[in-house]
Amino acid sequence: MQGRKKPLKKSLKEFPFIPRIINPVKIKHAVFFSADEQVRNAKKVLKENMPWIDIKLFSDPVSVSNHRPNQASIFIFDDTAMNIVDTQTIRHNSKDAVLILLSSNEYIQYSPPSAAEERFPFVAKADLVFAYNTTDCTPKNIIASVARASEDLLNIMQYSKARRFIFLIVDDEPRWFSQFLPVLYSIIGQRADVMLARTFEESLSFIFGVEKESDIDDQSFRLHGHGDDVVCLITDIFFPKGNDLNSTAGKELIRLVRKYYPRIPIITASKTKEADAFKDITFVLPKGDPGSLVTLREHIRDNTGIGEFIIFSKQGEILFRVKEISEMMEVLDLAEKDTEKARELREILENYGAKDSFSTWLYMHSFRELADELRPKRMFGRRLITVLRRSLRREMLRMKCTPLIINGIKIFNLQMLVGLLRSVDPAQIQEYSDNDIISSWLDRKGYTELADELRPVHGSGEKLSKTVTDIVEKWMRKYSTSNQTE
Repeated sequence: MQGRKKPLKKSLKEFPFIPRIINPVKIKHAVFFSADEQVRNAKKVLKENMPWIDIKLFSDPVSVSNHRPNQASIFIFDDTAMNIVDTQTIRHNSKDAVLILLSSNEYIQYSPPSAAEERFPFVAKADLVFAYNTTDCTPKNIIASVARASEDLLNIMQYSKARRFIFLIVDDEPRWFSQFLPVLYSIIGQRADVMLARTFEESLSFIFGVEKESDIDDQSFRLHGHGDDVVCLITDIFFPKGNDLNSTAGKELIRLVRKYYPRIPIITASKTKEADAFKDITFVLPKGDPGSLVTLREHIRDNTGIGEFIIFSKQGEILFRVKEISEMMEVLDLAEKDTEKARELREILENYGAKDSFSTWLYMHSFRELADELRPKRMFGRRLITVLRRSLRREMLRMKCTPLIINGIKIFNLQMLVGLLRSVDPAQIQEYSDNDIISSWLDRKGYTELADELRPVHGSGEKLSKTVTDIVEKWMRKYSTSNQTE
C-alpha cells in the first residue's frame, strides 16, 4: 500500500503594495526665458536636482510663446520676459503649464499681489511669483523649490487624490516664502505638498471653498475646499483682506482654523508683537531668525505626522515616542489593561482620535489604505483601542506578504533589496526614487530611519544606484544587530 502523499504547502497570500504618490503628474519639461544670466544659469542646478526634467532655453518671445510641450511644464520668466511673452498662447498650447515669475524688483518682492499688479500689470500673468537677488535668495538656491511648488500647485488643483498632504503657507510677500520654501521642503521631503496663498480671500477659498466667512456651513464645511487635506498652516499676521492691504487677517484665519479644524497645527510666521497673543495655541516662528529653524524642524516632525507619533500626558509631558506601528501596538496593549493608568491613557488617546491624529500619521507613513479606513471613524474608550489594535495587527501581518516589485522581481526583505540594487539597470531605480516608492515600502516595513535617509535622494544613472545601495547596506548592517532584517 502506497503511503499518502504529503499535501503541498499552501503558499501565503500576497498583497499588492500601492504607494501613496501625492503628485501623480510630474513636471517633465522646463522653459527658461530670461535676460538675466543668473536666472538662465539656474537651469544647471535644476537639472542636478530633478534630472528627469527636459530643459529648454529660449532667446526670443515669439519662440517661447509658440512652444508646444506635450508634458507637464514650467515656464520660468524674469520681469522683462514676463512683460513681453504671450501667456495666453502659452496656456492655450499647454494645459499643464505653470507660469513662474522670478522677480528681482524689490517692490514686487515685498508687496501684496494687488499692489504689485497695479504698478506692474505683467505680474498678474504669473501663476506663482518668487523673489530673487544676488545674496541670500539667488536663483540657484531657490530654483528646485520653485519647480517643486509648481508641481505641487498643478497636482493639488487638478490631479492629486491623496489625503492629508498639504502644508498651506499664507503670506503676501514673495521674498519671504522664496527664502522659506527650501527650508520647508528639506523637512517634508516628498510626503507633503505646499500650497501658497497671499490673501485672506485666497485662504478662505482654499480651505473652505467659499468667498466669505458667512458662507461657511457648520454642518458640511468638510465637504468643500481642501481643509480636510491640510496638515499644517503656516501664516503671517498681516496680509490683505479685501481693500485693506495691511489687515490683521492672520488673526481671523487662525480663529477659523481653530474653530473648524482644531487638528491642524498652526505656525505663526511673524516677528510682530501681535504674534505673541497666539504663542499658547500656535508655534511662533520669528521671520528671519535662523535659530528658530532648528526648532521649526522638530515642531513640524512632531506635530504633523511626518516624524514620530508623540503622545503627551495631560500635563504636557512626553509619554511615548512611536516610530512605527509595532511600537504603536505596544502602547495600545498598555491602554487595554484594567488599571487606572490604562484608563488615563485611553482618555489621552481618545483626544488624539478626535483630532484624526492617527490617520494623519498613517498617511504620512505610507499606510494609505489603513488611514482611509480609520479617518471617518469616531470611537471612544475600549472600542477605540480594540479597533486600532485589530487594524494595526492586520496591517503588520499583511506587510510580511507585501513585496516591492522592481523590474518584475519581488522583494520581501532588505537582503533581497540589496541584491536587486546591485544587479538591476540603474534606469530601473530612478522611477522608484523619483516617487519615493522604495522609501514608502521601507517605512511600512518598519525601517523608518532608512526610509527617512532615502527620501531626499534623487538623481539618475550609476550615481543614484550606488547612493541608494550604499544607504540600504549601511542600515542593513545596523538592523542586523537587532534582528530587524526580515
